Amino acid sequence: MDVRQLQILRELGELGSVKAVAEELMVTPSAVSQQLALLTRSAGTQLTRKEGRTLVLTDAGRVLAEAGGAVVRAMADARAAIGAYHEDPAGTVSVCAFHSAAQALFGRLTARLASSAGADDGASPADAGTAPPSGAARPGAAAAPVPRLRLADEDVPQHGFPALTARYDIVLAHRLAHTESWPADRLVAVPLVREPFDVALPAGHPLAALGELSPEDVAGERWVSSRIGYSPADVLAAIGAVASVSPEVAHRINDYSTVAAVVAGGGGLGLLPRYTATIGLPAGVVLRPLAGIGTQRSIDLLIRPENARRRAVQRVTDALRALMLDLVDEAAAR
Repeated sequence: MDVRQLQILRELGELGSVKAVAEELMVTPSAVSQQLALLTRSAGTQLTRKEGRTLVLTDAGRVLAEAGGAVVRAMADARAAIGAYHEDPAGTVSVCAFHSAAQALFGRLTARLASSAGADDGASPADAGTAPPSGAARPGAAAAPVPRLRLADEDVPQHGFPALTARYDIVLAHRLAHTESWPADRLVAVPLVREPFDVALPAGHPLAALGELSPEDVAGERWVSSRIGYSPADVLAAIGAVASVSPEVAHRINDYSTVAAVVAGGGGLGLLPRYTATIGLPAGVVLRPLAGIGTQRSIDLLIRPENARRRAVQRVTDALRALMLDLVDEAAAR
C-alpha cells in the first residue's frame, strides 16, 4: 500500500467528499478517485460506497483509514527525525585518514572545532580587555554546538579508499594525478589539494647542492620506498621508467617519519609528500623538488551522498579544507 493512498483515504473520512480531498491535497478529483481505486484493489475489499452523490467509507475503509493515519503520522515523525539528523550541527562525524594526513590534520582539526565552540554572548567593546583566550567561551556563555569527532587512521592502497566510506562519514584519500578518478556515481569527492612528492636526502649528499633534481640524477641511488601499491612506490617506478634505470630499493617503509629518520641516518634517498609529512623533519634532511616527471597526488575527501547532506559533516569538511590551505601556506614559508 502506498502511503499517499492511505493519506487520501484518511482525508476522505475526515472531509467527506472527493472534491474536498482534491482541494486539500492540491490535486484533481480524478486523481483522488484513481488512487482510491488502486488502494481498494491492493486491499482486496471495498473501502468506499456511494450514499446518494456522496462517497463515504465502508467499515473496512474506516479501519484502514485509522491504521493509515498511524502510518502517515509515523512517516511524518520519520521525516522529522531524519531532518533533525541532517541539520544537527553537533552530530557525530567519523573521520578516517591515511597516516600522514592524520598526523598533520587531526590535532589541528580537534583544536579548530574546540575553538569554534565558544559562543559570542554579545559582550560590549568595553569588555574586550577582559576577553578570554581565543577559543574559550566567556563565563556564563552557552557553548556553540560543534560536531563530535570520531577519528581513525587507515593504511590502505589507493584502490581501498572508496570502500572505507561504508564505515566512516568522511575519508581522506589520496591518488596519483594520472590515475583513475574516484567513482562519482556513488561518492562525493571534495578536492583538498594537489600535493607533490619531493626527494628527501641527507644535507651532505652531493645532490643536495642542486636546486631541483631530475629522474636521471636520482634513479641510480639507493632508496627508502613504500610498499608496492602506495604512492611513493608508484612515483619511484615512474622515475625508473623515465631514466631507464631500475631503482635499488633498500628499505620498504610506509611511515613517513620513519622514512625521514632512515634518510637522516644515511640509509638512502626517500620520497616525502610536501605538505602532510614534512613538519618536524629531522635535522640534516633536505627536500628537493623533482623536475621532468609528474609526482603530484590529489588529496580528496570521499563522502557518501547521504552523509554529505549532514550539517555536521559539512562543518568538518569546511574545517579540513581550511586546515589544508594552512599546511600549504606553511610549506611555502619554509
